[in-house]
Amino acid sequence: MTSPNMFITYVSDVARTVGFYRQLFGITPEFFPSPGFATFALGGGVDLALWSAHDVALADDVVRTSEVCLCLPGGAEAIEAQLNTWADLGVTVLEPPHDAVFGRTAVVADPDGNRIRIAPVD
Repeated sequence: MTSPNMFITYVSDVARTVGFYRQLFGITPEFFPSPGFATFALGGGVDLALWSAHDVALADDVVRTSEVCLCLPGGAEAIEAQLNTWADLGVTVLEPPHDAVFGRTAVVADPDGNRIRIAPVD
């Protein structure tokens, strides 16, 4: 059986977004061959890619239906602490902390408005 092993996020400036994700997640790109593409190894053979080749995907009228999610142990307190850390970095908060069906959660945006969720470990 095959499984997805790369998730691609469209961005307008890969270098800027690499810096943002580096700061947010404390990770370094594994593959950064050009100004238009980079990947971060997430473990288990899964990568997060940043790609700037599809500017139309960033148009204001495009509905963003996916998000990167950081699942944390530690319950609601961990979610709120992580959001506070990110807020101190100046990230844009799209959804302040609230309770969802899976627990406490919040959403921030990367420089292109792509959604990054903080949620509890299932």
